[in-house]
Amino acid sequence: MNVALSVLDLVPNCTGSNPAEALRRTVDLARLAERLGYARYWFAEHHSLASVASSAPEILIGHIASATTSIRVGSGGMMLPNHIPYRMAEIFRTLEALHPGRIDLGIGRAPGTNGAATRALRAAGSEHFSAMMNELVRFGGDQPYGPGHPYAKVTAMPTGVPLPPVWILGSSGASAAAAGAAGFGYSFASHFSTEPPAPAFRAYREAFKPSANFPKPHAILGVQVVCAETDARADELAQSMDLTWLRINRNQYLPIPSPEEAAAYDWTEIDREEVRQQRRLSIVGSPATVRARIAALVEDTGADEVMIVTNLHGHAERLASYELLTAAFAEQRRAA
Repeated sequence: MNVALSVLDLVPNCTGSNPAEALRRTVDLARLAERLGYARYWFAEHHSLASVASSAPEILIGHIASATTSIRVGSGGMMLPNHIPYRMAEIFRTLEALHPGRIDLGIGRAPGTNGAATRALRAAGSEHFSAMMNELVRFGGDQPYGPGHPYAKVTAMPTGVPLPPVWILGSSGASAAAAGAAGFGYSFASHFSTEPPAPAFRAYREAFKPSANFPKPHAILGVQVVCAETDARADELAQSMDLTWLRINRNQYLPIPSPEEAAAYDWTEIDREEVRQQRRLSIVGSPATVRARIAALVEDTGADEVMIVTNLHGHAERLASYELLTAAFAEQRRAA
């Protein structure tokens, strides 16, 4: 399998650490990913989750782009309802000016948080997404609006810098055709969506019209992965992820627990069944197990790229998961 691999970083915050430390450690994974040949490094925007510290991707993008030299860095994504399109155009044109040819602008239509935080963010409703996207793209050009328009003399600085390549993020397929028709890239979040990605990718490709940034369609498949030396060890590490998800589903927002904390949790049969269902959205196992399952997903969807998200307790374990996965695919390519 010759598909590109990338990283989606939620900046996991774990027990025994703190969010500030989690933010500082993003550099370790980004530099490792660059050294291992990952194609891009994206941050997701989330709010009011104690287990996730990536609330400001635009800041982290600049930080990581400055700490690396070649890997593409971007958002996966910026939640457009939380932002003013004009301001976002300015931010990402500035990032593109500072790191030309290395920035991606992934856009999502959900607020990325719960109801209370959505209100605190003054987030716009999803029904405004299309209009906001149109405004963002217009301000991404040097002449966004014609004479007579209220914004005719409004310019998103810096001028002379293109908006980075735009990607639309989806989890249901609803925006896939629109992304294709606009000539954008498309990324499907199979790491939390119960919808199958293949129909969304098909709709995206069928509607695709070439653009300057995307002469041909490019579809990314987001996958939750826990990779360890053995299937048993990977399962043990993934229990931290299981308990985190279970707590969030019960409106309990806490840092990611250790595997030992998860093992000591008072699990009910209902809890375990919920976790079993949720685990179907993740790939957990040894390098051979993970490689085989990712290869099957790529064959089923025709994904051009696979973006890996790994939310583990333990910084070293998280780095090791990406290293083991890379080695597994490198070994397969050598064997081929």
